[in-house]
Amino acid sequence: MKLYLKGAKCYTKKCPFERRPTPPGQHIMRRRKVSEFGMQLREKQKVRRVYGVLERQFKHYFETAEARPGVTGENLLRLLETRLDNVVFRMGFATSRAQARQLVTHGHFAVNGRATDVASHRLREGDRVDVREVSRRSTYFKDVKDALRAAQKPDWLAVDADKLSGQLSALPSRDQMPAELNEQLVVEFYSR
Repeated sequence: MKLYLKGAKCYTKKCPFERRPTPPGQHIMRRRKVSEFGMQLREKQKVRRVYGVLERQFKHYFETAEARPGVTGENLLRLLETRLDNVVFRMGFATSRAQARQLVTHGHFAVNGRATDVASHRLREGDRVDVREVSRRSTYFKDVKDALRAAQKPDWLAVDADKLSGQLSALPSRDQMPAELNEQLVVEFYSR
């Protein structure tokens, strides 16, 4: 996948990624056509790494999504999007999912008034996420309060920057989730 590390050069035909017959690295190997299985595996691994989920957890999420009514791929992405660490990231309390996960595991957040340190906590529609009173006094959350006002948040989340809290107002639809992920390939990977 192109990472656009060469700047404007990657937008032209002179991009090294497209010109070289070999992948980057010390040991020269041919670029081979990726098989259908290889594409499915790469997409599954990409989704796993984006959300920071281990293989066993991810398979469990897939089985849960498959058991629910509706499109399996959308259900899978919806389950991953409504994890507490991802919602904290989407609300703007953290700059990355890894940072959001660390903030949650350190006990800085409460869900519906109850303190929780489980990053994989599944939120439902109407659940409220607050920064705990003890944590509000820290310099990190004082700085975040200013950044929250300017940050753009998804439509399915309602965030109150002054109170350092937010609410899951609705479950995200497919067009509100990341477009660069192809959930259909993940479904095909698990259904072989």
